[in-house]
Amino acid sequence: MNKEDILYWLREKDEHKLNKLWNMADSVRKQFVGDEVHLRGLIEISNYCKKNCLYCGIRVYNTKLTRYRMRDDEILECVKFARKNGYGTIVIQSGEDTYFSRDEIAELIIKIKKHADVAITLSLGECDEQSLKIWKEAGANRYLLRFETSDEELFERIHTAKQSKSLERRIRQIEELKRLGYEAGSGIMIGIPYQTYESLANDILLFKKLDIDMIGIGPYIPHPETPLGREFIKDYKNDEERFVPNTEIMTYKVIALTRIICPDTNIPATTALATINTREGRILGLKRGANVIMPNLTPPKYKKLYEIYPGKSSADDEPEVIHQNVLKVIEQAGRRVGKGMGNRREL
Repeated sequence: MNKEDILYWLREKDEHKLNKLWNMADSVRKQFVGDEVHLRGLIEISNYCKKNCLYCGIRVYNTKLTRYRMRDDEILECVKFARKNGYGTIVIQSGEDTYFSRDEIAELIIKIKKHADVAITLSLGECDEQSLKIWKEAGANRYLLRFETSDEELFERIHTAKQSKSLERRIRQIEELKRLGYEAGSGIMIGIPYQTYESLANDILLFKKLDIDMIGIGPYIPHPETPLGREFIKDYKNDEERFVPNTEIMTYKVIALTRIICPDTNIPATTALATINTREGRILGLKRGANVIMPNLTPPKYKKLYEIYPGKSSADDEPEVIHQNVLKVIEQAGRRVGKGMGNRREL
């Protein structure tokens, strides 16, 4: 499938024709990654962030947000839950919080490994090479870092500082992750203001070029306490001929196309999909190319404060409730829970 094919499907609206795309993606998924859905327990350890990204609810200048940091014992309680329920991966996520030293993160990785035989994924933003090396030596297996868009102009538009070559730096760090032996995860938002079909097609092709191991794809959900969110809600008039809409159907298209272009990568049915379609967003994601779910194991008192976007699905639910709901989703999608760490390739 080439760029022209991708653009064709991104613009296609006929439901009967789209069924061909869904079936093609599901067939590729079944052939290359099978019927298992791997569970990756997400723990959001801090909502402090030094960055001021214009779309993100935990941006440093959102003064209306109550901030938190989880203690190690609280994090390890979440790990114990994951171990008891057979999760193959723990995902440690936060804003770019300079409070945690590289050694503290390394110690946390070691503690988690002692409590559970799991893969550890880190999602802590951009960081220096030495930290990445130390965390890899401590036992980290994967790192998630979204490049957000392959369009340099759009990248600068959704961030504050017009830093020279900032998109180039982000992509360079993804390449560095792979050189260090991490499975590298990345991703994009669908329908962020001023995203063109051309740039979105280039995003999908960049996933392939970078050989990304896990690809997160979710709809842009505007946050009213962000400059971009306020612009979207009040002034941004989406012209679907020029700009990509932040719709559920467009998100499924990108999941399906990414599965076809990157057949053996891991693709989650995201929480954002479950937020815009509580009843069947994740089910349809699984049926259209996804093979991972990341149940949020963060305690509710913290989880609702990790508000990158508002109205997060299951924000008030305890991990056990979320876990049972995820099992139902997998069953309804006609799939089964995956065993092991769910590596794209052996580390």
